[in-house]
Amino acid sequence: MRKSNITIYTTVALVALLSACHMGKDYQRSDLALPAQFASTTAPSDSSVADMEWKKFFSDPTLQSLIGHALDNSFDIQVAMKRVEEARSYAKQAKVNWGPTISANLTASSTFPSKNSLNGISLKNFLGKEHLEDYNLNAGLSWELDVWGKLRRQREAANAQYLQSYEASRAVQTALVANIASSYFNLLTLDAQLAVARRNVSLGDTIVQFISLQKQAGQATELAVQQATSQQQTAKILIPQLEQQIAIQENTIHILSGDQPGTVARTMKLQEYKAWEQLPTGIPAAMVSRRPDVRSNEMALVSANARVGVAEASMYPTLSITASGGLNAYEFTKWFNIPKSLFATGLAGVTQPIFQRRALKTQFEVAKLQRDEAALTFKQSAYNAMGEVANALVQIDKLKSQYQLSTDQVNLLNSAINNAKLLYKSGMADYLEVITAQSNLLQAELYNATIQRDQLSAMVELYRALGGGWK
Repeated sequence: MRKSNITIYTTVALVALLSACHMGKDYQRSDLALPAQFASTTAPSDSSVADMEWKKFFSDPTLQSLIGHALDNSFDIQVAMKRVEEARSYAKQAKVNWGPTISANLTASSTFPSKNSLNGISLKNFLGKEHLEDYNLNAGLSWELDVWGKLRRQREAANAQYLQSYEASRAVQTALVANIASSYFNLLTLDAQLAVARRNVSLGDTIVQFISLQKQAGQATELAVQQATSQQQTAKILIPQLEQQIAIQENTIHILSGDQPGTVARTMKLQEYKAWEQLPTGIPAAMVSRRPDVRSNEMALVSANARVGVAEASMYPTLSITASGGLNAYEFTKWFNIPKSLFATGLAGVTQPIFQRRALKTQFEVAKLQRDEAALTFKQSAYNAMGEVANALVQIDKLKSQYQLSTDQVNLLNSAINNAKLLYKSGMADYLEVITAQSNLLQAELYNATIQRDQLSAMVELYRALGGGWK
């Protein structure tokens, strides 16, 4: 009895010792060699605008309503959430993969052997029957012991895949928030440019009338009237073009929001929006941990690292325990005659792969290569994110001076038109100078609106690039 106990204890200790031998290495993030700060264009700061909720970052109630509606109805968001649910189901399954598999079986059969067969003759002689009945009720148990940590690595891979899908869904949200905001600002820009075109049409009316009066007085030619009219038509052509772009932009916002095409109400004008003066960026290391798309790629790396452990453990022996038991009888009346109808079997075995046509080794080698690929993808995504932030910072910095220069140019050209009309009226300038001044003003005002849009878009891009928009 003592020897039996020693054997049992020795077996348990051996299994426990082997269970500590997990295959594969635990994941540790490699050094990405990120700089301490993003760029010299921004002051060092530990805080980041990406920590701000999108409702606070975008203060316009109309824009807030558009973003909120899109997050509730977007098809992209709905698909992403379905993928999260799929991954969650697999993760739940993986959590209990350490436990045994239990199944139950109920069968009843009747066999009629040939009367000229050995079974038929024996059945007739021993039981006095021409057929054999069998009634069976049993439960079976199968349990694989996680000796090499394969099951633990499978759970780790499944959990990482769930987190990967979760981070991917947040990346979809950040992209959607940025797209809706940029589309809305583009819509306001088109509104502003439409107002510029209509204002220039009115200005063209004044200039055409002015030159027409000069012609009647013999101080201008028909050519002057025609060229002034042509310049006015240039502004008129812009109106239907801009109206077309406005309708398309409105439809784009509705499609992004999961709606059918339609109009979009807006309560503010482009000129009423002001770009943020200060946009703290935080540090690059925090950005990598905050951006959902980068985090998704890191979770893919964690999963790939765990699958290496699974593939390696698959080459080692598998220790499993199986057992079954229940009730069995050759007659229905004796089926539940307990304890005579009871039966039980048990088996413990070790299975060692020997020759699998190199399948297991190939799986192990491929798993390591896939881990290397995932590591490179993660590093690339981190560097791409750094580049996006740097580009947005440069845009914000340079667009400030561009906007100031463009605004000064618009003011100068407004003054130039007034001077040109006065000089033309006094005979000190020709009609071409008046028309040229009007043409330059039209282009300058259109460009000024574009720069304002670019400033707001750069602000949105920086917010997204830093990882904002999912809160």
